[in-house]
Amino acid sequence: MSALAAPAPASTPGGSPPPGDVQPKPTANSRRRIILGLTGFWLVGLIFFIGVLGFGSHKALDVRNGTFTPTNEFKLDTWFSVGPVNFNKGVLYVILAAVITLWLMIYAARRLKQRPGRLQAAIEMFYGMTSGMARENLDTTLSRKYFPLIATLFIFILVSNLIGYIPLPVNTLDKFSLFGARLPSFQIYAADTNLAFPLILSLLVFFLFSWERLKAHHGPIGFLKSLLPSGIEGPIKPMIFVIEVLSYFLRLISLTVRLWANLLAGHMLIAFMGGELGVLVGSAWVQWLLFPAGIIIYLFEAVLIAALQAFIFAILTAIYLGDAVASH
Repeated sequence: MSALAAPAPASTPGGSPPPGDVQPKPTANSRRRIILGLTGFWLVGLIFFIGVLGFGSHKALDVRNGTFTPTNEFKLDTWFSVGPVNFNKGVLYVILAAVITLWLMIYAARRLKQRPGRLQAAIEMFYGMTSGMARENLDTTLSRKYFPLIATLFIFILVSNLIGYIPLPVNTLDKFSLFGARLPSFQIYAADTNLAFPLILSLLVFFLFSWERLKAHHGPIGFLKSLLPSGIEGPIKPMIFVIEVLSYFLRLISLTVRLWANLLAGHMLIAFMGGELGVLVGSAWVQWLLFPAGIIIYLFEAVLIAALQAFIFAILTAIYLGDAVASH
């Protein structure tokens, strides 16, 4: 009778199970088991490749005759031409970055609400960061004028960097067969790894801050005088002037090379650690040995470097624009 009269377990609002029936969250032990399992799988694979193929070299024919090189993935094979424009994977990635950037901006503008959600909170955080770049380096007038450019450059370069870590079928130099059809191989490629892309962006910024300096200092003579720090006198003055002129034009090179070299080096590291080094030496066990390092570098580049390089380019744009109108 007492058993029949025992009250049923109370349920929480919304029909969810009582606290005692909630499934436990993954613990440190379960994560440790997953890590040990993956490590064991990697070790078994390494032993398998060494046991079956040994330590000897088994280079492919295209590696032995020199037709395959690690730089092949960065070559721009023209697919078709429209007037003077040659369409290749570099152009495709620039178009993709531009379309995605426009879509993100339009989508975010339409989704903004008076009651903040997660999207609006993220947009407001981004707005605060980019507007801070402009406010801290430019006066009020220039900040209002160039804030849209600084924010757009940040988003555009970030999008371009991120899609460079998504494998796409764009490698027309190394095709594969599928039911008799020769299709482009999948690869990761970033528009930034083509020197022309960061150079065009840097030329835009260089022209803008040079124009602002020319206006702020009332013509070419004032422009040249503004390059020389105040308080320098004597015979050292001409030498300092030459150094300042060179450093001014080096801004164009630094903007270009910083973005280009970091993305190029990152993609080459991913390719080497992800398998290309093993292909070059002709050992499958080397590919398997370095594969975890390739994954780690890939995550590091995609999560940190992509955003960091976009941030650096945007903030240097603000700094150079602010310096153009400052008095030295």
